[in-house]
Amino acid sequence: MSTILVKTATVNYPVLVQPGLLEKLASHVRQACGEQRSIFVVTSTEIWSRWGQSFQSSFTARKIDILPLFVPAGERYKQLKTVEHLAEKLVVAGAKRDALLVAFGGGVIGDMTGFLAAIYMRGIRYVQVPTTYLSQIDSSIGGKTGVNLRVGKNLVGSFHPPVAVFTDPTVLTTLPPKELRSGAIESVKAAVLGDARFFAWLEQNMTGLLAGDQQAIARAIETSVRIKAEIVTADERESGQRMLLNLGHTVGHAIEAATRYRTLLHGEAIAWGMIAALNLSVSRSALTPAEAKRIEDLTFHLGPFPRFRTTAKILLDRTAGDKKHLQSAQRFVLPVAIGKAIVVEDVSQHELLAAIQSMLRTMKERGV
Repeated sequence: MSTILVKTATVNYPVLVQPGLLEKLASHVRQACGEQRSIFVVTSTEIWSRWGQSFQSSFTARKIDILPLFVPAGERYKQLKTVEHLAEKLVVAGAKRDALLVAFGGGVIGDMTGFLAAIYMRGIRYVQVPTTYLSQIDSSIGGKTGVNLRVGKNLVGSFHPPVAVFTDPTVLTTLPPKELRSGAIESVKAAVLGDARFFAWLEQNMTGLLAGDQQAIARAIETSVRIKAEIVTADERESGQRMLLNLGHTVGHAIEAATRYRTLLHGEAIAWGMIAALNLSVSRSALTPAEAKRIEDLTFHLGPFPRFRTTAKILLDRTAGDKKHLQSAQRFVLPVAIGKAIVVEDVSQHELLAAIQSMLRTMKERGV
């Protein structure tokens, strides 16, 4: 078992990565949280039908009752009204301030559960048990919680770190290949941000990872988690270095909003957003064309990615609703080398439009 500790100014918590962890989850929860009388599991019917028995068995053996709270799967349900509905269920079930929430699902469930924990009775504890590759290496770590508005993604939320994150790579065996590829884009992003050696390893091992090689998957998850944990440790509240994690997200979020979260998986949208960032970085001579090509080639190894219908102008307008947007200038994350990125705050509308237009041309050539 690998344990990566996230240390911040306000809280420390472990991220445990171990195949088969789900079957021993109750003991890990007890070690991290102490004895619990009220445990409420936010999940979806799809996840519970596949993994609910394994999840529940360790608690049953310890005679601990848990109550599943089901929410619909999908980004379009990541709304305030869903969180309100969950909060009402907690009240009806008698949940008090000593209740423990468990987010058992992908990034949408993790974000909503964390936000619910942040606001229910002014704050209760929760743990993350992520079930997708993307959530295991990204959204479950860092304490960001929230929901979407019609005009933009994650515009209502809070920082509310979990008590612990319990990651079992075994659950990925039932993940559709498309979901695995989408999640692995975040590993590419992590490598671009902070680990050139990991990037080279991904170039050599991506085929095996996508084929389900458990050793490759476990190594990729652990390394990706370590990269994010280091960034979050340095900047808990996204006032500086943590902004680097938004590589590909400015345009990626605009794509999701423009397509109403129905056309692409999150990772697929971020992949197109990364292509736009590469174009912008090369146009500024901040990144060499050769390194941009390596990043693009590895990104498209995880494709092909869906085409979508929109215009460059619509996407440009959508970036104005992104929470990374400044009043006076467009904040943007640019890769400047494999293993290094920077945050710039002087991207003009003309530059961003040109980068989006170039991305859309690439989509016509390489999208499906």
